[in-house]
Amino acid sequence: MNNISPPWPGGAKAAISFTMDNLGEAQDVNKGTWRDPIGTHYSITNQLPRMLDLLDKYGIKATYFAESWSLGVYPDVVRDVSAHRGHEIAWHGYQHEVWSSLSPETEVINFKQSFKKAVAAGIQYAGFRPPGGKVNEGTYQLLREHGVRYISPLGNFGIGRERIVVLPFEWRAVDAFYYMEKFAAIRESHGEQREVLSPTTFRDFLMAKIDETVKCQGHMSILFHPFLQTSEEKFAVMEEVLTRISGDSEIWCAPCGQVAGWVTDHLDCFPRLGPES
Repeated sequence: MNNISPPWPGGAKAAISFTMDNLGEAQDVNKGTWRDPIGTHYSITNQLPRMLDLLDKYGIKATYFAESWSLGVYPDVVRDVSAHRGHEIAWHGYQHEVWSSLSPETEVINFKQSFKKAVAAGIQYAGFRPPGGKVNEGTYQLLREHGVRYISPLGNFGIGRERIVVLPFEWRAVDAFYYMEKFAAIRESHGEQREVLSPTTFRDFLMAKIDETVKCQGHMSILFHPFLQTSEEKFAVMEEVLTRISGDSEIWCAPCGQVAGWVTDHLDCFPRLGPES
């Protein structure tokens, strides 16, 4: 995307969203692998508070794509993230189901139970990130029916079906791509080694991608998982990234919901995506 007119707010040349995925043990409970008491996930007590403090330190408001199941399990955390610290809570499925594997009937049920949980928690979803990164044929229509304004899947940036804004992520801008053994096949498909990669490799990609995003006047989603911030080296990467994106006047650093709102107000300035998007 080049030569956007008008530019991003304040004359910025790029919009960058710092995002987080996975709140607590929703996925593990769904898979039947969680053995500890509900509501005691280590990332909630160990990593997430430190991440939130770093975001506060650099004045960055993030988007947290959280599973709806977790909203009722960690209500105090949800209030701290959204009401107290001012971050956006967006939708990441009910219990982190691989979205593209859902049948049409199951997808409808997931929408209903997820939005019921959100209403009970006082959350109004503006956006959705499908676990696994892919959606189904009926997903966009369901999003429109439920008032969701943007989606963050794998893919291209622009205006998608049902006039829903698409703010995509890419695997290389996700910490799990580097840190998790189960991503071996995805790493290999991107020309990397199957073995896990270093935090330094993740940092180097992000820094280069940020520069590229500024050059092309685009949007970028950066994705960190709280449960993966397990070392000082990994936290150092996060802080370097926050330093970079918070200290550059050419970067508008904003939650996905704010970016989607800007795009919606300037539809003629952004690309329309094909029906397959």
